[in-house]
Amino acid sequence: MGQLTGGDPSLLRRINSAVVLRALRAAQSPTLTDLTRVTGLSRPTVEGVVEGLIGTGLVVEAEAEEGARRQGRPARRFRFRAEAGHLLGIEIGSHRVAVLLSGLDGRVIGAGTKEVAETASADERLDRVRAAVADLLRRAGVPRDSLRAVGVGSPGIVEADGTVRLGTALPGWTGLPLGDRLRRSFRCPVQVENDANAAAVAEHWKGAARDTDDMVFVMAGLSPGAGSLIGGRLHRGFGGAAGEIGALHLLGREATPEKLLSTTGEPLHPLDEPAVAEVFAMARRGDERAVAAVQRFIQRLVHDVAALVLAMDPELVVVGGWAAGLDGVLDPLRQELQRYCLRPPRVALSMLGEAAVATGALRLALDHVEEELFAVEKTVTTRRR
Repeated sequence: MGQLTGGDPSLLRRINSAVVLRALRAAQSPTLTDLTRVTGLSRPTVEGVVEGLIGTGLVVEAEAEEGARRQGRPARRFRFRAEAGHLLGIEIGSHRVAVLLSGLDGRVIGAGTKEVAETASADERLDRVRAAVADLLRRAGVPRDSLRAVGVGSPGIVEADGTVRLGTALPGWTGLPLGDRLRRSFRCPVQVENDANAAAVAEHWKGAARDTDDMVFVMAGLSPGAGSLIGGRLHRGFGGAAGEIGALHLLGREATPEKLLSTTGEPLHPLDEPAVAEVFAMARRGDERAVAAVQRFIQRLVHDVAALVLAMDPELVVVGGWAAGLDGVLDPLRQELQRYCLRPPRVALSMLGEAAVATGALRLALDHVEEELFAVEKTVTTRRR
């Protein structure tokens, strides 16, 4: 369904259809009277729209309750068929791919993961994605042709068409036409987004940021990234590079995070999470070199986040990523933001944990379908054209 314009002769019909469909999805088996009251449309208009939606397969007449049957002919009730199509949310990471499956209402009905080597090529990593999807669809009993949209969260700077303009975290990722490659596999719309952006969307949808429209999600790690919402809309920047705070150290030509967290003088590998976790464990045991390394790492992270907070003035900072599960990150961040920021934001830990990116990717897919079905207003993740 295209963008609504005043010159479109079917404009009113499409608006009415979107309004009724929204009401149906939000209600529990409403009657025509219920829909008339909620939408403000006339009963004949509502009845005509509902019959048309039944013809598309998106709406079905609900069965009357047993008690209502005994009292005579009950009012007709209808429901939105969330099972009329399905959505996928996919996270492509360094060590695994994760997949979530939902109906058209966004409610998760299945999940799956596949491990992948950090050194895997782009082709190998995409093969793991396809395997994870095939396995999940098989277990859920969902045919592939019922997929209406797929959302993908990926490391890197992602362009509007799904091409990864820069992606240093994964081998062979820079320049990869990720969207095109996956569209050939799914034969339905594929929305590709930076992983931190996807996680920000997820926290706003189902996590720690449900009550705020101005927030920053920090994906804490050796090379941190961030996603943000401004006024309830995902902020990508002009070229999709907003939130790349992991590059801030380049401004001062300071040591890279891999060196900051090293206890031996040799840089850690950015993707070697067990090695990083061991440094934090050594610090908890009192190892002086590890304690100093962790302090350096946290100080750098705080400075990166503070720069973003000063520029954006969010109400809330949500901290996620693998480093968020390590001791000693959250309290120093709160304290230092109090010190550096003119109006310190609230700071919270991610409520979604390792499911954040895939959940945000699922929201991308849901937003695409909602734009098609309810094409009256823009969604949180709508890209600027």
